[in-house]
Amino acid sequence: MTILVALVLGAAIGILLGLLGGGGSILAVPGLVYGLGIPLEQAVPMSLLVVGIAAMVGAVPKIRAHQVQWRVAGVFAVTGLLAAFAGSAVNRLLPPAITLAGFAIVMIASGIRMLSNTEGTGTACRAEGSTVNWRRCTSRAVPAGLGVGFLTGLFGVGGGFLIIPALVLLLGIEMSVAVGTSLVIVAANSGSGLIAYLGNLSLDWGLVAVFTVTAIGGSFVAGRYSKKVDTTRLQKWFAYLIFAVAAFVLAEVVLVR
Repeated sequence: MTILVALVLGAAIGILLGLLGGGGSILAVPGLVYGLGIPLEQAVPMSLLVVGIAAMVGAVPKIRAHQVQWRVAGVFAVTGLLAAFAGSAVNRLLPPAITLAGFAIVMIASGIRMLSNTEGTGTACRAEGSTVNWRRCTSRAVPAGLGVGFLTGLFGVGGGFLIIPALVLLLGIEMSVAVGTSLVIVAANSGSGLIAYLGNLSLDWGLVAVFTVTAIGGSFVAGRYSKKVDTTRLQKWFAYLIFAVAAFVLAEVVLVR
């Protein structure tokens, strides 16, 4: 039963990463804690490891299609590195119940954002031709990168559900490039967050392997067929799923306490 849950959860995370450039990781920690019974201190680094590898694989088709804004990804990755260490330090100080409650709140905020009908785009990183106005772009990308990196270390999420709106609505990067850029950032942030947990890493590596392989497979397949899927409708259904999982997590936290 444990292996079956790991297969389903890994596939779901990989598929969502491949289709939406993020989002799957937000299900990883609750799935590992409540679906597989893994303690939170192990679930967070396991989530970072699996999501990071799946994001790297999912980014390959986007890289080949030249749909990655590398300089923006670099800004997010560098700023997210130190912030991920700070987030992991805070994680170790908080009781698991508080961390999970905070995670549920972040999930609800993410779901609300997914259901919003905002269609506008930002302009900070847009300029004439193929150039980027880095004076305006960097001043907005740095705070966004710090915030995403901190949440990565704190909750064990890649942050794609926050990166996509930041890239599109704040920085003005077109969606197809935002998805590819997000996958690269998710991989980098997950790696940074995982490094912060290496001193206390104790994982079931057999379960990690099953989880990772299915996530990679889901991400690879979804990345190849992403153009054929109505991602707007998928995003809305995914938001409803996030609300349901967040409600379950909050209920569990309240009942345990």
